[in-house]
Amino acid sequence: MTSKTMRPDDRKYFESHEWAKQDGDAVIIGITDFAVAALSNGNDSDLVYCDLPEPGRELAQGETFGEIESVKAVSDLNSPVAGEVLEINHKIEEHLEILARDPWNEGWMIRVKPTSKNWASEKLMSAAEYEKFLEAQKH
Repeated sequence: MTSKTMRPDDRKYFESHEWAKQDGDAVIIGITDFAVAALSNGNDSDLVYCDLPEPGRELAQGETFGEIESVKAVSDLNSPVAGEVLEINHKIEEHLEILARDPWNEGWMIRVKPTSKNWASEKLMSAAEYEKFLEAQKH
C-alpha cells in the first residue's frame, strides 16, 4: 500500500492496528487493512479463526478483547476504547474473508458503549498520524 492511499479519516486508530468510529451513542471497532495484510499475506483464505467477546463484557482501553488467527500468526485484538461490548459481528466469525475485502465497513468486529463521551483520547491517532506511525515502523 502506498502512502497515497489514505485510510478513512472518519475514525481513530490505535497503535496495535485497530480502528474506532463513532456510530450514534456507540463506537464500532475493527482492525485496519495493515493488520489484515500482516496476518494474511494478501491471501484472504489465510485467515482461519476469530474469537470475539460476549456482549456485556466491560473493556478497558488497550485491553485484549479477542484474537484473530491466520495460517502464519495469532494476533490479539485490543480495544482502542473503554466501554461495554453491546454487539459483535457474527458474520466475520464465519466469513473471515470479509476482513480482507472490507475491513472498514462490513468487517467491523464489535460495537461498544464507551464509558466516556471523550473516547477519542490522545492515545488514538488520526488517519494522517496513523500513516506516519506506519512509515516509522518500516525504519
